[in-house]
Amino acid sequence: MELARSVNSVWVRDSKDPDGDRLAFEREAFAGLLARVKTNDKDLYR
Repeated sequence: MELARSVNSVWVRDSKDPDGDRLAFEREAFAGLLARVKTNDKDLYR
């Protein structure tokens, strides 16, 4: 996985498929996702 950031977004792509699809997250949403991953919160639909 590779990450890149811009002013308002964090971009995510598969490092094994650099020409494939990319995901864009608002920076606050990505920060929230990371916080939940770090605490092993598996309920991603809250």
